[in-house]
Amino acid sequence: MNAVRQFFRPERIRETSLLVLIIAIVLIFNTQIPNYLEARTFNRISSSVMIIMVMAVGEVLVILTRNIDLSIGSIVGFTAFFVGRQIAGNNDLPPLVLILMAMSVGAIMGMINGLLTAYGKVPAIVVTLGTLAIYRAFLVEYGGGQTVTTSSLPQWLNDLARVDLFTVGKLQIRLLFSIAVVAVIVFQIALAYLPFGRRLYAIGSNPDAARIAGMPIRRITLLAYILCGAMSGLAGFMYLAQYGNITVVAAQGLELQVVAAAVVGGISINGGTGTMIGAALGAILIGTIEQSLIRMANISEFWKDALLGLFILVAVVSDALILNRIKSIWSRSARKQRLAEAANRSAQ
Repeated sequence: MNAVRQFFRPERIRETSLLVLIIAIVLIFNTQIPNYLEARTFNRISSSVMIIMVMAVGEVLVILTRNIDLSIGSIVGFTAFFVGRQIAGNNDLPPLVLILMAMSVGAIMGMINGLLTAYGKVPAIVVTLGTLAIYRAFLVEYGGGQTVTTSSLPQWLNDLARVDLFTVGKLQIRLLFSIAVVAVIVFQIALAYLPFGRRLYAIGSNPDAARIAGMPIRRITLLAYILCGAMSGLAGFMYLAQYGNITVVAAQGLELQVVAAAVVGGISINGGTGTMIGAALGAILIGTIEQSLIRMANISEFWKDALLGLFILVAVVSDALILNRIKSIWSRSARKQRLAEAANRSAQ
């Protein structure tokens, strides 16, 4: 009985429905696009969502605390340009140094957001809208009108986006996509089993109760922003490897796609609800539809953004009208079971 109730938790319902929806969409597009179910389609989708997945990992940590980070697109753009310029000036820098450099720069930017939000008590949307513009201005000033080009990068970095970790038949699993999947799994385990994860849920679910319980809310919120910045820095390195040519408008608008992936994946904008797996499935759903529509017809950036906005609206409305009702039913069922178990213990 407990196993059945755990399976029908609200977040499990969202994840299962997303998985079914992805499969249904793939089958529908397979009837409309010739040779759709081939390895090239998977590679296109995985390449388009891997950066969004890594960014979403950090964004989920922040949203769980009832906050948001809208500056992540600028962080990705700045770190990609910064690391690109460093490796262009010294092609002998090892990959691990570049990754740590990108994540460190991103973590510092995230820490600024966290300090202003957690300790300065400035609303998160105000802080991160401001730093969205400020970090982009840093990039424009630092870039000085120049561009990081593939010709200035070492060959291993230009080839990194096409490196396969392993192959299953004709299906190639890219190394960078595998890194994104590992990040989702690691942070999902952290949310489920580590005290830090449980505190994030507690803070987002009921900040007043968490404060009364003595949880260090400001410190945990700051750490969530630092980790969000670090993951955006990692995404910046992946962006550099994926595209090579980096300008001052790099990663502009990615924050909308990340927020869309999170809320479509079941991350409540009111905090305290959602999983990394749900956010990853949300990214895959959006990426699958986007790449499939591109193959059918070359849609404009305007309609892509409009589609993302529609996804956000549908996800928020479904949370309000459907999932909240399911959560209420699930909570009542849980209370009844606890009362029944208490009555049984008393009878014994």
